[in-house]
Amino acid sequence: MRIDDLNFYLNDARILSKLLLGKILCVSDGKNIKKFKIKETECYLGLEDSASHAFHGKTKRSKIMWERGGICYIYLNYGIHYMLNIVSGKEGQPQAVLIRAAGEFNGPGKLTKAAKIDMSFNYEDLLTSKRIWLEEGEKPKKIVSLKRVGINSARIKDQNRLWRYMTSEE
Repeated sequence: MRIDDLNFYLNDARILSKLLLGKILCVSDGKNIKKFKIKETECYLGLEDSASHAFHGKTKRSKIMWERGGICYIYLNYGIHYMLNIVSGKEGQPQAVLIRAAGEFNGPGKLTKAAKIDMSFNYEDLLTSKRIWLEEGEKPKKIVSLKRVGINSARIKDQNRLWRYMTSEE
């Protein structure tokens, strides 16, 4: 069943990151629908988080983070991999959750490549899109909190935050 409750996406990124685990990411090319169970997420909290794209204020790239929750934020990482983020929280509060792993794909770039997600998905609304949406899934038995990865330019305190979440079968 499609998640069509706006309040789900209006959660703070730290909460939404955990709620997304076990949900099903659905991507349609108009003929077929690919489905991926979300296994790992990572959150970014705007102006207070030096690892966030919003940390330095609104830019052409980061302005999407000020939208209301449920909007897809796609960016190209290192000029190679597209990254799928879901904007979270209320409008004006820049936050987002990176989908790090889903289905059999461990790594955000591998996932977007398999799902054929590119910049054309930027600003897609998960509540109404016919191309990309989330469906209910199984709630994970256990969630593990870890340090985020790939944020070496962030302040040490932000590098040490346990804002990466993944499901555990234990």
